[in-house]
Amino acid sequence: MAAKKVNVIGGMFAGFFIACFVFAGNAFAAEEVSGQSLATVIKGLDTLWVLLAAFLVFIMQAGFGMLEAGLIRTKNTCNVLMNNFLDFCMASVGFFIFGYAIMFSQGNSFMGLDKGWLFLVKATHEGTIPLEAAWLFHAVFCGAAATIVAGGIAERMKFKCYLIYSFLISATVYPIIVHWVWGGGWLSQLGFADFAGSTVVHTVGGTAALIGTFVLGPRIGKYNKDGSVNAIEGHSLPLASLGVLILWFAWFGFNPGSTLSVGDGSFMAKVAVNTNLAAVAGALTAMFYAWKSCGKPDLTMTMNGALAGLVAVTAPCAYVTPIESMAIGMIGGIIVVMGTLFLDKIHIDDPVGAVPVHCMNGIWGTLAVGIFGHKSLGLARDGLLHGGGFAQLGVQVLGVASAAAFVALTMTVIFKVMDKTVGLRVSREEELKGLDICQHGMEAYSGFQIFTTE
Repeated sequence: MAAKKVNVIGGMFAGFFIACFVFAGNAFAAEEVSGQSLATVIKGLDTLWVLLAAFLVFIMQAGFGMLEAGLIRTKNTCNVLMNNFLDFCMASVGFFIFGYAIMFSQGNSFMGLDKGWLFLVKATHEGTIPLEAAWLFHAVFCGAAATIVAGGIAERMKFKCYLIYSFLISATVYPIIVHWVWGGGWLSQLGFADFAGSTVVHTVGGTAALIGTFVLGPRIGKYNKDGSVNAIEGHSLPLASLGVLILWFAWFGFNPGSTLSVGDGSFMAKVAVNTNLAAVAGALTAMFYAWKSCGKPDLTMTMNGALAGLVAVTAPCAYVTPIESMAIGMIGGIIVVMGTLFLDKIHIDDPVGAVPVHCMNGIWGTLAVGIFGHKSLGLARDGLLHGGGFAQLGVQVLGVASAAAFVALTMTVIFKVMDKTVGLRVSREEELKGLDICQHGMEAYSGFQIFTTE
């Protein structure tokens, strides 16, 4: 039965890709027969590529859902999956009403201000793809940034507060950062570079996760009075492993899709290779570093190492060579292990490692642009290791620090206001019983006794 399911899924993907090639072939044939302009054909191919990339990035929601569900306890599985379902829904609504207008409409160097762009009523898009394709591509990026937080605040935040958070970060906070970087804002004017979102998506989401985790406090039983740490094991490493592999696959839409065009194919192929090599290097380095530090090759550290490499290379993937992408991934793998251990030392309870993976490696990847980047590959200036001095690196430091500080400030206000008004954290009784029963009235695994006292 499992083999049949795999064959069906494989057949669906194969059919889709065949349909894409048939479409492309028909488009070129139509050009020869009817004299259709080459520009129209190019627009069609670019649109097809961007939509395919958007569909892949959307699959990240499933990856995050499986990863987070696997790394938390059984009694909270429905809750974390609800968070992943609904943050994309809330993100899409907020992004549709306000977000796209703030990102790309005319305004100032801080944010777009054209009210006519609200609800996309008078919105426009420059380039070879139509407005709708551009909107969908950026909407799934917005959803990815929002869902990062679900892992950091898992097992203790009220569901209604998570809905409010998801809407606010997607409608205001995330779009403002995007405007700074990709919408002609003040950072883009300085030559700040973030090809696919190490700062824009991952530092934003990771910083929000850090603030949410800090405001909520640790889960009951995580830390002892003497400062020692109790491991709270996830209930399904197979689910978590599946989630990581889905995310890895979807990243081939995230990074190569950010080319926003097909061209001759060489550019997106290079970005894809750099993306994969960084993930591989991150996984291997995290495994060996954790093996040496903790005595065993830890699966969760290895998985997060792969994600760390992916996050780190997201900003520089277009501006570096394959060897440099591996170096970036290797450093990312070390950062994620050290960051996880450090957070436990200062009693920041991050159940899935969202902060080390996304915040810390988002920052590292942004800085890597200023260290390894090449002007010949499209960067404004050469990086530090290629004779460019500290000019590009300085801009990268300023950009990622400004983005992290802005997100930290705004999310602190949002979480604190919710805490004082509707209450951010569930009660002790609800936390012990589990959010599935108390927040949703259901169980992920019906028929199993999952009540615990820890």
